[in-house]
Amino acid sequence: MKILVVGGGGREHAIIKKLRENPLAETIYALPGNGGIARDAVCVPIKATDLDGICAFAADKGIDYAVVAPDDPLVLGCVDRLNAIGIPCFGPEAKAAIIEGSKVFSKELMKKYGIPTARYEVFDSAEKALEYAKDCPIPIVVKADGLALGKGVIIAQTREEALSAIREIMQDKKFGKSGDRIVMEEFLEGPEVSVLSFTDGKRVVPMVSSMDHKRALDGDKGLNTGGMGTVAPNPYYTEEVAERCMREIFIPTMNAMNAEGRTFKGCLYFGLMICKDGPKVIEYNCRFGDPETQVVLPLLESDLLDIMTAVTEERLSEADVRFSRGHACCVVMASEGYPVKYEKGFEIHIPEEDVDKVYVAGARLEDGKLLSDGGRVLGCTETAASLREAVDKAYALAGRVSFGNAFYRRDIGKKALTAYGEE
Repeated sequence: MKILVVGGGGREHAIIKKLRENPLAETIYALPGNGGIARDAVCVPIKATDLDGICAFAADKGIDYAVVAPDDPLVLGCVDRLNAIGIPCFGPEAKAAIIEGSKVFSKELMKKYGIPTARYEVFDSAEKALEYAKDCPIPIVVKADGLALGKGVIIAQTREEALSAIREIMQDKKFGKSGDRIVMEEFLEGPEVSVLSFTDGKRVVPMVSSMDHKRALDGDKGLNTGGMGTVAPNPYYTEEVAERCMREIFIPTMNAMNAEGRTFKGCLYFGLMICKDGPKVIEYNCRFGDPETQVVLPLLESDLLDIMTAVTEERLSEADVRFSRGHACCVVMASEGYPVKYEKGFEIHIPEEDVDKVYVAGARLEDGKLLSDGGRVLGCTETAASLREAVDKAYALAGRVSFGNAFYRRDIGKKALTAYGEE
């Protein structure tokens, strides 16, 4: 079976490693992949947003199945294009991927169908948004409507920060056209939980929950990033919370998308806040999260390719979806200076016995050497029976991996361990 995975980060590396466990996965191509992924798949230098190039390659190679992993190609309609040339895919069509592609769409969907979320206002005029910000409740959350590499959300703690965020997004166009409209929403308080789920439009099967660490520095300080590490499961996602989420959020969201003629098939990501009055949706993603995937998939005991094909064929109810009762921790090693300015091109050293536990995000091969080539360079993931052991093992692994100017947070999992009473 020839499989194509669109994307080239740590998430895609985790997906590819898991797909390789199926004996039917004869050849896996990664477009574009990266220097670390090249160990596990055939990397082809075609950008994830080059839909013409992707389709031409898939047709030429006779691809049997495709996994479209990142948000940009999904929102652009990569699945639609591949389906049109007869290639079955894991991932939503563009009309369903809009659930992440437009925050305005997702907020209005939740409002229409009574799915719990923060109160909000939508603005397509900077002047009106600035006027609103002069006396709106503070703190407030300012969000660019479109995709912004996971960085289009600003939590304004002061009125000055709110005004600055609006100018930055709408007037300075920091995120381009993604900031033509903004959502200004109520600031919610409580622990955050990420829940990835498989859905074929008929059934929702949540994966193990996780806790992301977005800020660059220890103690949740510094700038927002794509994610500096994760642990799974999330201690705040209790059985009671999980049941309530299924009843009030997961199934209603699936049904709402069906009712809108936008049936979602693929991985639907729920970003949740566990508030005093119950769980609420902070955001939806139309794909696997990064780096949440790097802790969720190592805990998956059943076969990923079998589950994905069951989703594509709308027979998820027949699939075996089982997760370990253990714990996982991923520590992201980044380039010093990320997410602003950083140097690249440092040689990465990973002990041979550890390569299967390292997910490479930003690296290139040059003269047989693996060199750093991005802000987030790789993720070190370990699993264990307890979170304490998983965290300790992940940090020991990070200590064995090295490259020039590497830095990583030293407190990944600390909040979760405190919640478990283990810190």
